[in-house]
Amino acid sequence: MRIAAVIDSFKGSLTSLEAGEAARQGILRAYPNAQVCVRPLADGGEGTVEALTLGMGGRTEKITVTGPLGRPVECAYGILKDGRTAVLEMSGAAGITLVPARERNPMNTTTYGVGEVIRAAIAKGCRRFIVGIGGSATNDGGIGMLQALGFGMFKENGDPVAFGAKGLGELRAITTSSVIPELRACSFRIACDVTTPLCGERGASAVFGPQKGASPSMIRRMDQWLDAYADLTHAPALKDQPGTGAAGGLGFAFLAFTNAVLESGVKIVLEETHLENYVKDADLVVTGEGRLDAQTVMGKAPAGVAQLAKKYGRPVIAFSGSAAADANVCNRAGIDAFFPILRNIVPLEEAMNRENAARNLADTAEQVFRLMKRLGFR
Repeated sequence: MRIAAVIDSFKGSLTSLEAGEAARQGILRAYPNAQVCVRPLADGGEGTVEALTLGMGGRTEKITVTGPLGRPVECAYGILKDGRTAVLEMSGAAGITLVPARERNPMNTTTYGVGEVIRAAIAKGCRRFIVGIGGSATNDGGIGMLQALGFGMFKENGDPVAFGAKGLGELRAITTSSVIPELRACSFRIACDVTTPLCGERGASAVFGPQKGASPSMIRRMDQWLDAYADLTHAPALKDQPGTGAAGGLGFAFLAFTNAVLESGVKIVLEETHLENYVKDADLVVTGEGRLDAQTVMGKAPAGVAQLAKKYGRPVIAFSGSAAADANVCNRAGIDAFFPILRNIVPLEEAMNRENAARNLADTAEQVFRLMKRLGFR
């Protein structure tokens, strides 16, 4: 039997590869001769750097960059085996989890560190980038990132604008004379599952501003500033494109100033890992994530795996830490059966302990595949 084990991370507990390995161990107890191929899985958000880098034989780099509040933070990114492809998550340099709740204020938070990571990867020879832009603390339209890449963002008096969204309020001119020359040779696949445009009542400021600490008056001002910023660029019409409002306008910055495309995070990961080659050769596909619910079928990684498996008529089993009452929608999305792995009622901390979770996943996989063996699945 040939099985492809492609499981998303159990966030806060198991990485994608750890979850896949646990499932593999359980399957082999029931089918000692099975060929179980563990592949990395992510959706472009948290865990993408680790899943793609380790799962594809790359290496992890760490760099100290300017954090969202202007203070230094350490950010990890990956360089894949080809030596030319870098994988990064903007949240590692400008994420909301890096900002204490009492200090959340998009007027002050910057994407400058994202640009510093890109510069570092370029210096190491990378020209191809996979970038996840979820989980941001910022609403600066990506001007911080652009400043780090050499774009000039200037006030009326010729001084550089401040960090954060307040810099947008000061912005009167954008220059390109100091942009690092290597940027022209770079391409960016931006993992973006947000359809928010840059401005308006469905735009970056209105939709995501409140969770980043913005007041109603701040939201109105930031929206006006983003609109004026777009008009300063060579492509103002991009502001209405879905996804340009992602990460506080970072999606717009990538589209307007770099050779970039905004794509589904799952689509990028499935293509970059060449998962189709493994799925079509498998007899069965195993997937899963920390929690299965109705949101799973709305662009999350296990649903993407199931859709790919059904292209080849492969049965799909999913394992999860827990399953919500509405998780049965996963069955209609190509997951033939799913199994929560908890064996008894325990505190959340105990359930999420890495060793406990791995053991529970392996034990559950073993029992499921013992039943399949008894039923004659070969």
